Amino acid sequence: MAEIRPFRGVHYNRSLIKDGAKVVCPPYDIINPQQQQELYRRSEYNFIRIEFGQELPQDTATDNKYTRSAATLDDWLKRGILEIDETPSIYLHDHHFSYQGRKFKRCSLIASVRAEEWNKGVIRPHEGTLTEPRGDRLSLLRALRANTSPILALFEDRGERISSLSANLERSRPLISFEDVNGEKHTVRAITDSEVVSEITASLAEQPLYIADGHHRYESALAYRRERLAVSSSDSGNKAFNFVMMELVDFSDPGLLILPPYRLVRGIPKPVLDGLMTKLKILFEIEELPLSLPDVWEQADALLNQSGENRLILFGPDRENLFLLQLRPSADSRQMMPYFHSELYKKLDVSIIDHIILENLLALDSEKEKTSLAYSYDRTETLNRVLVQEYQLAFLFRPIRVETIKAIADTGDKMPRKSTYFYPKLPSGLILHLLS
Repeated sequence: MAEIRPFRGVHYNRSLIKDGAKVVCPPYDIINPQQQQELYRRSEYNFIRIEFGQELPQDTATDNKYTRSAATLDDWLKRGILEIDETPSIYLHDHHFSYQGRKFKRCSLIASVRAEEWNKGVIRPHEGTLTEPRGDRLSLLRALRANTSPILALFEDRGERISSLSANLERSRPLISFEDVNGEKHTVRAITDSEVVSEITASLAEQPLYIADGHHRYESALAYRRERLAVSSSDSGNKAFNFVMMELVDFSDPGLLILPPYRLVRGIPKPVLDGLMTKLKILFEIEELPLSLPDVWEQADALLNQSGENRLILFGPDRENLFLLQLRPSADSRQMMPYFHSELYKKLDVSIIDHIILENLLALDSEKEKTSLAYSYDRTETLNRVLVQEYQLAFLFRPIRVETIKAIADTGDKMPRKSTYFYPKLPSGLILHLLS
């Protein structure tokens, strides 16, 4: 199944860069223009200059954010700002963070993984992708010939073989250790012992890997590999461009936190909005919960998390109530779903929101999505964006369980885009993976 290898990682030189918090950055897909500017100001060596460089009005085909990223990478390698490890390694990454007052630790392995086409079933996706982000990451790959941030993938630690090996290494001297501006702590250790590396690769070789976050980057890696193979010799199967950097996390890791990407909608014509509740009542049993109740969210969560039923929360038809929607047993929701999806897909809360409500009742198509649909991972922020009339409606739902992600991927199906949000995102700039 999956082919895992150690690699010579690239990272900041600790003797020159004393504070890792000043130089790492979020992955490209969650950086807004304001954050991009702030990261540029934080340090002249912040990884934003490689991961997600600024676009300039005078950009050309030969001078643009991708060529500037490549020039920066080359310059930092030559000057020793970045250094390449002498010994191929698998990297152990401990990521400490907090969420809603609770502390978590996510333990993962950063490794080089052979890029396999989807139809082989070795690497399995769980969400669909969009064309534009794939193109951006492919352009960066072509320019850098390097993976700048790892793809988050899941595996089953059968017999806890990986966790026991990792636990034995936690006392070793860290290669990287710092606490970032968000209070998250990162510790990275290089695993170089050949016997330990062999045990890890042998254990992971027995199973497929499941992409949790980074579908666009993986598809870009596949496209890049095809391009390089087309102009390479027939014996090029072991060259670095056949591989992609992944951060591997056990399905049962206690720090694997999945948040639901709530839907925010605007641009709905008034006649459609006025008629929405009448249409919803045909398909859903509706219960109102006044926002003024002191324990409204305790009640909402208790109702939302009852097992065995499709339950959603709608906010927006008025500003004083949450509307708990429970799909009626008589409602044949499957008839309103694309026929080619699995039965499990058709039972997902997020599928019911996207297909039944957004597509069928609100007539939100793929063209309107670009300007009318947004996502939020914070409940308070979601409601506030409706209260200030930035959006008309908000749909809240339960997080998808990790077992469901695996089951969907095993059927060969994919969930709707933005069905899961693995929190927190992996930072860019810890380890790079050179592909040539």
